[in-house]
Amino acid sequence: MAVERLHFARSDVGRKRPQNEDSFVADTSLGLYVVCDGMGGGNAGEVASRMAVESIATYVRSAAAGASPTEDTEPDDPNLTLATNQLAHAIRAANSAIYHASWEHAKYAGMGTTVAAARLSGPSLSIAHVGDSRVYLVRDGAMHALTVDHSWVAEQVAQGYMTEEEAERSPRRNIVTRAVGVERSVEVAVTEMPVFRGDLLLLCSDGLTRGVGCGDLLRTLSENGDLQKKTDRLIALANEAGGDDNITVMLVSVAGETAARLWQRLTPRWFLKAS
Repeated sequence: MAVERLHFARSDVGRKRPQNEDSFVADTSLGLYVVCDGMGGGNAGEVASRMAVESIATYVRSAAAGASPTEDTEPDDPNLTLATNQLAHAIRAANSAIYHASWEHAKYAGMGTTVAAARLSGPSLSIAHVGDSRVYLVRDGAMHALTVDHSWVAEQVAQGYMTEEEAERSPRRNIVTRAVGVERSVEVAVTEMPVFRGDLLLLCSDGLTRGVGCGDLLRTLSENGDLQKKTDRLIALANEAGGDDNITVMLVSVAGETAARLWQRLTPRWFLKAS
């Protein structure tokens, strides 16, 4: 059964940064939703994030049309759907494009970007990410993180050297350990799962999560109001918390239904990859 999507996205410069280096794309015809947070001197971060969203969308559009996009030496994962493999290939293609651009133009040297991407293909959701931009799922009144930050503080928490509270206060919380375009190749974290009527996806840059806790995120997303109102409220909360970074919020509401047998088929695979 087809799954309908409604979405709204907005990006805000925040209160401390002179320019916005976040970029996003939402293409309902592809079921593709991407948020990127650029990094680099000058306007290089803005260039990297813009290149990423454009490259990812172009790759997925070509692949969906049956074309053979830029070759990727990484083979498909046989345990993942075609849509998920295409999304991973698209991010690796963006990595190659940004990496080569940074070598060809001295002013872009060292530029890179995070990527948080979701793709809805029928009743199946593909997630792929690099860096510390995030994807959350709100279902049945609870919020679930579908990504794990590729950051220095996240690694310290995972190894037991730092608590979540200490990580939130750490001056190193903005250091990412993985980004698109910085190295010749990049490891893309992927997972997939089914979606159901009433599911709500939140894709965001760390300008939101750095100032707004999970409790406030869930409360805002659970309030009455349309997606634009909720998006505006989340950005306002991030700015009220200091607005230290650019803030990008994208909400995607799933309005269709899926069959129970799909859940039974995909759930074991998702929990295996998420654990």
